[in-house]
Amino acid sequence: MNRFISILKQTRRTAAVRLGAAVVFSAAIFGLGLLIGNGHIQIAFGPPHSANPGLPDHLDYASVNQVYDALKSNYDGKLTTSQLLDGLKKGLAEAANDPYTEYFNPSDAKQFNNELNNSFSGIGAELGKDDAGNLIIVAPIKGFPADKAGLQPQDVIVSINGASTADMQPDIAATKIRGPKGTQVTLKIIRNKSENLTFTITRDNIQLPSVNTKVLDGNIGYMQITSFSNDTASLAAKAAQSFKDAGVKSVILDLRGNPGGLLTAAVSVSSLWLPEGKTVVTEKGTYGDEVSTATGNDILAGIPTVVLVDAGSASASEITAGALHDNGVARLIGVKTFGKGIVQQLIDLGDGSELKVTVASWYRPNGQNINKQGITPDQTVALSDADKKAGNDPQLAAAEAYLNK
Repeated sequence: MNRFISILKQTRRTAAVRLGAAVVFSAAIFGLGLLIGNGHIQIAFGPPHSANPGLPDHLDYASVNQVYDALKSNYDGKLTTSQLLDGLKKGLAEAANDPYTEYFNPSDAKQFNNELNNSFSGIGAELGKDDAGNLIIVAPIKGFPADKAGLQPQDVIVSINGASTADMQPDIAATKIRGPKGTQVTLKIIRNKSENLTFTITRDNIQLPSVNTKVLDGNIGYMQITSFSNDTASLAAKAAQSFKDAGVKSVILDLRGNPGGLLTAAVSVSSLWLPEGKTVVTEKGTYGDEVSTATGNDILAGIPTVVLVDAGSASASEITAGALHDNGVARLIGVKTFGKGIVQQLIDLGDGSELKVTVASWYRPNGQNINKQGITPDQTVALSDADKKAGNDPQLAAAEAYLNK
């Protein structure tokens, strides 16, 4: 599945900017965070304080039309009106020279929304590369089409619908394997370096929970959050209550490889440890300043906790890790996080397309903005490729050792 780094923030219902479908945030690339509301885009602090007061109210499109006329008259190829308009909109967003300000056409917006909620149509398998650079099945997800069809870990994918996978990256392969529910994809597989197999698999809707839990030896509650999605707050609260009921003596919160998601979910998760009113994150930007505080559902308050982080922990993950650390309720173990400390607003343009635009920076409770810096853990423990191949997890082991002291 493609990854995203994101923050979604819902704001109070005050000034409506545009009517339309419910505005939702998501992203398949590193770097998102949003200010949105349902049905309307909301402004929480009065009129925005634009950093561009010198720009004209409207652009003079005379020179744009000159380029259009030249392209229309001279281009040796087929162009469509929608293609040209999409190009203009993308170009305007790219002119900001900000990797996080971007125009999404309706198809892109729909895909991002699906990925935010771990929802897509495909076969349900994690892809990767082996030591020889072959595209492989890392793991079929239990109960989904790849698993039911008989795909196995370490199966080498030779082709997808007849197209060779030589030099193909996993994210590109994932895009080719996905498709509408009920359609089919054919994979040619080499198993155990000797068996040549062909699987024709019917795609289905894949909905993955964002929270996974278990109780480790030593009575440690383990909670892994893979993204901050719509289901995260409720699943994390349920997991926290189960830990409490089981009388666990400590907790490991695993945010490794978690690229972010909804700010509301990050606040809810942080609130499982923090008393009501404690600062989770502060935003400063176009719409003024706002502090998000814990809601008071601190089921895990007082329980020793370690948060595992790595270079794939970003945005909402960094907010949660920073909030728990700075408020003195958790120790961070792993390696430095990604470093995404800015916020975007997703604006519904009324036709299914959306503009994602940077509107703020966010700050940890200790006052630090971590953009392009990340968060350095209290205890640095690396996880090497050799560790992964051998099935070892020294970061998890370090967390257990610390909590068992």
